[in-house]
Amino acid sequence: MRFAGARWEGADHLLLDALHACGHRRPALASAARALSYAGEHGALWLAAGLTGAVTDRPRRGPWLRATALTATAHLASVTLKRLVRRPRPSLSPIVTVGRGREGRGVLRPVVGRHSFPSSHATSAVAAALVFGALRPGVRRVGVPLATAMCLSRLVVGVHYPTDVAAGALLGAVAAKAGRTWVHRDVADRFRRRRRG
Repeated sequence: MRFAGARWEGADHLLLDALHACGHRRPALASAARALSYAGEHGALWLAAGLTGAVTDRPRRGPWLRATALTATAHLASVTLKRLVRRPRPSLSPIVTVGRGREGRGVLRPVVGRHSFPSSHATSAVAAALVFGALRPGVRRVGVPLATAMCLSRLVVGVHYPTDVAAGALLGAVAAKAGRTWVHRDVADRFRRRRRG
């Protein structure tokens, strides 16, 4: 399946090559990108953050749990879409190999799955940063830069095209917007009760 015209496809490859080359030249950047990629696998970092919020912020426990469920649902939607679209991952040698085992030795980041569109890391990162950030402004100040770094890490390790990451981020933002009223239901009800009282 072709994802764009020749101009867009060329830009997609050029940007990926440029960011991936940074990982070759800067080992510290490659290590950070790899750590972020591992932390974001299956949305684990964001789900753990949401559950931590539910435990530590008792007055907003319900909204935190719903925000975490929304993040998981967005991630699941991106995985489902990935299986429908079936865009192959970039084949960048020698530091990125798709798969595990002997072929995976010495790679910047082995990956789970063969398909790349959209980036599930980007989907869960953006969804979580937006819904968690709406619960606590302090979380937004940390979550948005961390989500941005997570998205960029997928390009540095060379397992997604920029359009994969952009589509994943857009899906996460749409999910956050669509679920915002549901996530904040308890807070809105309490606010209305106070105004009436």
